[in-house]
Amino acid sequence: MKVTRLRVYPVKSLAGLDVDAADVHPWGLAEDRRWAVVAPDGSPVTAREANHLLSLRATTLDNGGLRIDGATDSLHVDAPVHAESVTVGHAGQGTALLADAAANAWLSAQLSRPLRLVWQSDPKRRAIDPAEGGLAGDHVSLADVAPLLLTSESSLTQLDEWTDAEAAPLDMVRFRPNIVVDGDPATPFAEDSWSRIQLGDVRFRVLGPCDRCVMTTIDPATLERGKEPIRTLAKHHRWDGKTWFGIWLVPELRGSRASAMIAVGEKAVAH
Repeated sequence: MKVTRLRVYPVKSLAGLDVDAADVHPWGLAEDRRWAVVAPDGSPVTAREANHLLSLRATTLDNGGLRIDGATDSLHVDAPVHAESVTVGHAGQGTALLADAAANAWLSAQLSRPLRLVWQSDPKRRAIDPAEGGLAGDHVSLADVAPLLLTSESSLTQLDEWTDAEAAPLDMVRFRPNIVVDGDPATPFAEDSWSRIQLGDVRFRVLGPCDRCVMTTIDPATLERGKEPIRTLAKHHRWDGKTWFGIWLVPELRGSRASAMIAVGEKAVAH
């Protein structure tokens, strides 16, 4: 088994991008989900209800800032290192630093509603919820549950076979993974039972499977909503009242290592 794809999402709920390699930190991949979009009151705004966020693509700049590309223009914003700290509604986060007024005005114009762009300056302040399997010392970016999400091509192949022909094949991008592995065609969804996985020389603990929401029903190319993959997962891969696809991972960086690198093509060994 090997890694076939790596993806990062510099701004939570915006479009992601493929990378050949990425540094792994205790809280996730470098450049992944350290920024987020919030309403004026600090409540998170995601593509679940604001589909148009998926049409915006963010890239991290060398100075730590961002470039966000819209349909007709782009935004350049510096990391708000010395900016105002505002309350945000991401569980366990508390506050984040507010981007400048020009950035917030640009983002608001893109979605025709008042919005703010915020930055998580210190990812070590947000702990993984113990109810989700977090242990002492576990931290997470602004991702939903855990630092990384892994999906398997063999599981997607099985899902496509279950899905009506007019809706298949489904794009893996719908599931917003950080890591994609090829998997074993003979054992789709084997990842549901893994407890750990080694990618190159980096070991990860599996928190558990990822329950899927309506965000997966948005076509990443057209932004149109449909019924898949939730409809098919509900028939074939549902328990505890939820549908599941992919698994949450926590890096286990040993000793003094603050980060390590993984790359496409790395050998993947699961336990």
